[in-house]
Order: sequence, then structure tokens, then C-alpha cells
Amino acid sequence: MIFYFSGTGNTKWAAELLAGRTDDVLTDISKVEDGSFRYTLKPGERIGFCFPVHGWRPPLIFRNFIRRLVIDNPQDHYSYALCTAGDTVGEAVDILKSDLKAVGLHLDSGFSLIMPESYVGLPFMDVDTPEREKQKKEKAAADLERFCELIKGCEKGAWEITTGRWPRINSRVIGGFFTRHLITDKPFRVVSDRCIGCGRCVKACPVGNVLLPNGEQPDWKHNGTCLACFACYHHCPTHAIEYGNRTRKKGQYYFK
Repeated sequence: MIFYFSGTGNTKWAAELLAGRTDDVLTDISKVEDGSFRYTLKPGERIGFCFPVHGWRPPLIFRNFIRRLVIDNPQDHYSYALCTAGDTVGEAVDILKSDLKAVGLHLDSGFSLIMPESYVGLPFMDVDTPEREKQKKEKAAADLERFCELIKGCEKGAWEITTGRWPRINSRVIGGFFTRHLITDKPFRVVSDRCIGCGRCVKACPVGNVLLPNGEQPDWKHNGTCLACFACYHHCPTHAIEYGNRTRKKGQYYFK
């Protein structure tokens, strides 16, 4: 069983490839309905947790899923985490380990993949150049093949995680600020003369936070469900979605 969440597609690509190599069942947690958080594993079935790193932490939707997760028979099942990030992951896996421990679960191994950058919500952050994007994808593909072999073999104690230089400061201090103040849909707006009303932003949003009333221009629910993953921004074919002034003249990216 592989539980995964993906915003702009990096983690979805990794989770799908991993599921194909391991023949494990893939579950998109954004589509899990209320009351369906209890699972019974088959004998010897692995438990995988795949997620993108948001502010050097697991995404809120993933943490909330873990808090409600019930595995009836977690004993003697190999458990691992695989996260994706544009650069470093800080203590994101340690935070996940604490969340899992609170519900009686554990991790045997953990892995991180450096993927093309998609977070553009701060003035100094932008997508990677095409050359850098290609390099990251090629290395990630090679790393993932190696990780798949370790996971298939249920290798315990394999911790290949790019924590970065200041993991605790990034995850606990900056990550806390990110969670409190930067995960919001309030700055999103539409440049009217660019929008063609195609609805791709609505389809791209993994949490159903974007609306297209009467087939006109998109609007956001402003109800606290937004993850600031920027899937709506990146999938817009006419670059009509902006995040205040922070995304002006910035690039777009989603895995394809």
C-alpha cells in the first residue's frame, strides 16, 4: 500500500513508478473519503508514504491524513517514506516519523528525491531553468530506480535524505512561519484579459479549492483548504493566474 499526495505532479510520478516496480496498491490521499481511513494489510505488504515537502515539512493534508489513519495490523510490515523537494527537505521525514508514532506506526527507511522547483510564492523563488529541470529529472529517475530496489527488498535503516545545512531551523522555525502565514489562497487573482475560462486550474487543484462559476473566471474558496501548492498557477495555459505581485514574470512548471 502506497499512500501519496501530489500537487504539481513530481510526487505522483515517483509514486506511480514506485507502485509499478513494487506491484503495490497506490492510494491518492486527496481522494480518500471521510470514514475510509482504516486499512487492513495483506501478509507481507509494504506501507509507503510519498509526499512533496512544503516549507520543509509534510503538507498539511498529508499530516491530517496520518492523524486519522488506522492500520489494523501494522506489525511486521515494512514501512518507508519517500518525499520530493526542489532542494532540501530539512526535518520533514522526522516530523512524519513523529506523526506516525502518534498513531502507532513507524518508519524503517526514508528517501528524498530532488525534483524541479515549483514553489514560486516568495519573491526570491522561481522555477528552474530548462537545463536544470532536465538535470534534476534525470538524476531523480536514476535515484528512484535505486530506491525501488531497496524498497522491494524491504531494506531497513536506509536513510537517503537531503536534509540541508540547517534542517531544524528550516523545518521548525521557517516551516512554522510558512505554515501559519504562507499557506493561503488570499493572494491568488486572475488577470482578466488573459483568462480563457478553460477550467484547467479547477481540474489541477488537488483539494478542489478552485471554482469556475458559470464557466467564467476562476475563484478560490478562501475556506482554509488551499495548500499553496500552485498547481492552479502552473497549469494555466495563458499565465492568467498570479499570486499577488510575487509571481510576476516568473515561470511555470508541472511534471509532464
